[in-house]
Amino acid sequence: MNEFEVKARELVGKMTLAEKCAQLKYDAPAIERLGVPAYNWWCEALHGVARSGVATVFPQAIAMAASFDDELLYKVADAISDEARAKYNEYKTFGSTQIYQGLTFWSPNINIFRDPRWGRGHETYGEDPYLTGRMGAAFVRGMQGEGKYHKVDATLKHYAVHSGPEAERHGFDARVSARDLHETYLEAFRYCIEKSHPAAVMGAYNRTNGEPCCASETLIGLLYGELGFDGYYLSDCGAINDINAHHHVTETPAESAALALRAGCVLNCGGAYAHLLAAHEMGLVDEETVTEAAVKLFTARFRLGMFADDCEYDNIGYDVVCCEAHRELNLKMARESVVLLKNDGTLPLENSAEGKLAVIGPAADDVDTLLGNYNGTPDSKTTIYEGIRRAYRGRVYYARGCRGYYSGDREDSDASGVWDEQYLRDAMLAADRADVVIMCMGLSPAYEGEEGGFGHGGDKPDISLPEAQRRLFEAVASRGKPIIYINVSGSAMDLCEQDEKCPAVLQFFYGGSRGGEAMADIIFGHVSPSGRLPVTFYRSDGDLPPFEDYAMEGRTYRYFRGEPLYAFGHGLSYTSFGYSDLTPIPKAGGADFTVKVKNTGRVYGEDAVLLYIMGRDGVPGEPIKTLAAFRRVSLAPGEEAEVYLKTEPGAFMRAGEDGKKRLDPGEYTVSCGALSARVTVAV
Repeated sequence: MNEFEVKARELVGKMTLAEKCAQLKYDAPAIERLGVPAYNWWCEALHGVARSGVATVFPQAIAMAASFDDELLYKVADAISDEARAKYNEYKTFGSTQIYQGLTFWSPNINIFRDPRWGRGHETYGEDPYLTGRMGAAFVRGMQGEGKYHKVDATLKHYAVHSGPEAERHGFDARVSARDLHETYLEAFRYCIEKSHPAAVMGAYNRTNGEPCCASETLIGLLYGELGFDGYYLSDCGAINDINAHHHVTETPAESAALALRAGCVLNCGGAYAHLLAAHEMGLVDEETVTEAAVKLFTARFRLGMFADDCEYDNIGYDVVCCEAHRELNLKMARESVVLLKNDGTLPLENSAEGKLAVIGPAADDVDTLLGNYNGTPDSKTTIYEGIRRAYRGRVYYARGCRGYYSGDREDSDASGVWDEQYLRDAMLAADRADVVIMCMGLSPAYEGEEGGFGHGGDKPDISLPEAQRRLFEAVASRGKPIIYINVSGSAMDLCEQDEKCPAVLQFFYGGSRGGEAMADIIFGHVSPSGRLPVTFYRSDGDLPPFEDYAMEGRTYRYFRGEPLYAFGHGLSYTSFGYSDLTPIPKAGGADFTVKVKNTGRVYGEDAVLLYIMGRDGVPGEPIKTLAAFRRVSLAPGEEAEVYLKTEPGAFMRAGEDGKKRLDPGEYTVSCGALSARVTVAV
């Protein structure tokens, strides 16, 4: 028992049952007689302190995943938690803190982005469990700090099998095999818990294999048992009420509250735990269970230094919020998050005073496509159009091109179609006057997002470009000017036509408040692009299994057997890199590797070196290939480096039909770039 738990037990031991029950609600009231202030547990920090005034808005989570740079993400999270502490230190001078003003943050989202139609996928680190685990663990470490106390608490969400459909999440039952559960859906949680010891885990809205996630003895038992979690478990907001209202597993809120608490959900976002005292009086939950839950929560508050006078983070001042160091960190991450998907040599553009560019599209000057969701308020921001206009020495023409992102609604057209035609004409006039057209189209966080999004519950109906934008693209393409196409979205889109007709295609994953500057830096060659796709870009909806099907077969690069337009891990550069001498370093249960990487081009560049373990023919259920290690390297022209790629102890293990992971001895093929090596695994 650590000192924080000792103090928590002493304090909770002085509380009445009613007081203890009330402390299990996210908006916990004050207990004045014990000197306990009110505390609201709900805070957000997906990619910056959110919903709490001005803060540095870093690129969306999916964008940061495209960097394949967990070391940089650690620095980002460290900056976010500094700003969070600075805000808390000031808020508490008012005598209390309110919602979004505390130290318990419900981030990161480490669900697997299994289907590009899921609206909340851009909150995640992509479709791969290992990448998600690496990035998530780095985020947690940066948030929680390394001192005696936690700087803030980080929360892994949404445990455990959760990725849509959004419109059905309150009553949906995600059916999943034991193999997929352990091979895919639990793996990032397992990794983050082992590597970063997060303070909290949040349960999902849906059921998994019949059990509500926030009251699942199976899942919560796995969490505290096999996965080794030792923090506190909380519900998503309203999820415990769903148990009776939508899942129909119980009949009353009191029964739902008791079921969740007995299973191990100690903190409720929502109103269900207001019924805990009644549940106790009905004999549905005993006082000891309530007491242990309260001890967990007060252990966390003591560990955050809320009742201490020696917390090392109390001296973080407000000037750190949006400071210059964080601005520079934001720009660096934004640059690393841009992915160059195609380039026939058009990029980088010459920055000529005599040149003429047209910047066209609804995403070009849209602030929302910088900020993503669960975001703060930036002190300054630069859209893609603004970034290009400020950086370019020549003339820049701008046209929105169409009214919005949506097909067939009031944002696109009026009854007569006059506005549509006006926008199209403006776009064609701009294109006619330019040497090169830069088209910025795609989606916005209002179109793909959480439940309640535009007209379809938050999920995308398909992966096609909205109809109004397809018309715009055709109209501008007909003018015969070369098009640099920037796809702005938090998810994979069907870009087959753009890949065919445009000399250059880039992906911009909601790049944060400095995203426009980063894009301009890449377009004009100040920075060589280095991002890689954290998701597969499919060719059409026909490549996708039914959205409601949670089986992994046919999904993501690990199980998709078709030909993607752009593969997971794809990303081009303005220079070139040569790989040689992929060499295994045997160890028990597998091997680590070294590989030589040389910048064979003419400009400085950074490369994300990715190592895959290839699936073995004839082994049922085995992934086609699996990412096993990655590391970024920075090289000047002609420079060569030997890169060490460390694999995890279980990298060569695979789950069987029973979900148990096993290591089969034999030969495995490992690939890195165009190289491959065979390694014999020792058991």
